[in-house]
Amino acid sequence: MNASVPHLATPAASAPLVVHLVYSLGVGGLETLLVDCINRMPAYRHAVVCLTGYTTFADRIQRADVELYALGKPPGLGLRTHLAFWRLMRRLRPALLHTYNLSALEYAFTATLAGVPARIHAEHGRDASDPHGLNPKHNFLRRRLVPFVDRFIPVSEDLQRWLGDVVRIPAAKTLFIKNGVDTDRYAPGGSAAPDSPWQAGDVVIGTVARIQDVKNHRALVDAFARLRADMPALAPRLKLTIVGDGPLLPALRAQVAALGLQDAVWLPGARADIQALLQSFSVFALPSLAEGTPVSMLEAMACGLPVVASRVGGIPEVVVDGVQGLLVPVDDVGALAQALGRYAGDAALRAQHGARARARIEERFSMRAMLAAYGALYDGLCGHKGR
Repeated sequence: MNASVPHLATPAASAPLVVHLVYSLGVGGLETLLVDCINRMPAYRHAVVCLTGYTTFADRIQRADVELYALGKPPGLGLRTHLAFWRLMRRLRPALLHTYNLSALEYAFTATLAGVPARIHAEHGRDASDPHGLNPKHNFLRRRLVPFVDRFIPVSEDLQRWLGDVVRIPAAKTLFIKNGVDTDRYAPGGSAAPDSPWQAGDVVIGTVARIQDVKNHRALVDAFARLRADMPALAPRLKLTIVGDGPLLPALRAQVAALGLQDAVWLPGARADIQALLQSFSVFALPSLAEGTPVSMLEAMACGLPVVASRVGGIPEVVVDGVQGLLVPVDDVGALAQALGRYAGDAALRAQHGARARARIEERFSMRAMLAAYGALYDGLCGHKGR
C-alpha cells in the first residue's frame, strides 16, 4: 500500500531499495527521523515495513514511490510474522534492511535467510522497564544477532558506551550517528498554533512526547502543581501544554482533574503542527526516565527554547547544564519544580539560554550532518555487499 504524497522526485527504478523495519509508524521522534531520511535521500528507493500497523503519520512521507506494509504482528513471538517478513523480503529484494530498536532487531536474522545483503540496526533509546539496558535476555539476543548485523547505530554517546561496555558489541560493528533536526523548519519567530488556549504574557511550560511511562508525564504534572503553589503571584500566568497521545493519556487527564488544573493544562493529543505549537512555549520540559537523543528536544532547542530535562541518556550530550538549559535528577519532582521556577520567574534567563540552545543545534545537531552520515553508510554497504 502506498501512503505517500506524490510531491518529490522519484529515483530511478535501478536505485538500491532500503527497507525500514519498525514496530509501528505513529507520532514519535524515531518515526520523525525515519520519515525525514526517506524524504531527503532521493538516491535510494525506500519501503517501510511495520510489524504491527501505522497511523496517518505516514502521510508525512512526501514521495510517491514509497511503499508501506503492515504485518499485523500479534503479541508474543509472532513466528508467522517472521514468515510473512521473509516472503516480503524475497519479493522486494532490497539492497539493505534498516531496523529500529529491539522489537525489530531479530528480523535481521530473517532478512539474512531471505538473502538481503546488508543489514543495519539503530538503537534510539531504552525502555522505562530497563532504563540502564541491563536485561540479560535482551542483551544476549543482541549479541547472538551480531553476525547478522553489519552495523549497530547508537544515536548518542551514552548508547555507544552501553553497546560496547554492557552489551559487548564489537567496536568495529558500531557507528555513532547523532540525531539531527531541520533548522530551517524549526526556528525561532514562527507563528504559534491558532488554537492554543493561552494568552500573551502567559509563561507556558511545554512538552512533546508520546504519553507512556518512560516520558514520565506524571512527574511533570506534579512538578507543575508544586510550581504554582510555590509561586502564587505568578500562578495565574503559569500554563502547561502536553502534546502527544499514548496509553497513559486517560490517566494523565485524570491526574490533571484530580489536582484541579483543568484550566491551566492543555492536552491537545497527537498533532502534526509541532513547529507551530513550539512557538507558544516559553520552556521545554522533558522529565524522562530514559532517553537516547530525543528529537522533540532538538526541535524545541532549534526554536530557541531553553530546556529543563532529566540527566539521563544522551540528554547531557546536548544540553550543558546552566548553558542551554537545566538538568535535574531522574524522577525528582522537587528539583524539576525548582528548575522550572527559575525560568518561570526570569524572562531574561529564558531568552539567554534559548539563544544558546539554538546555536547548539546549528553547530552540532544538524539534519545535513545526520543525512550525510546515513548516506555514506548506505553507499558503503550497498556498494560493497550489493555486489
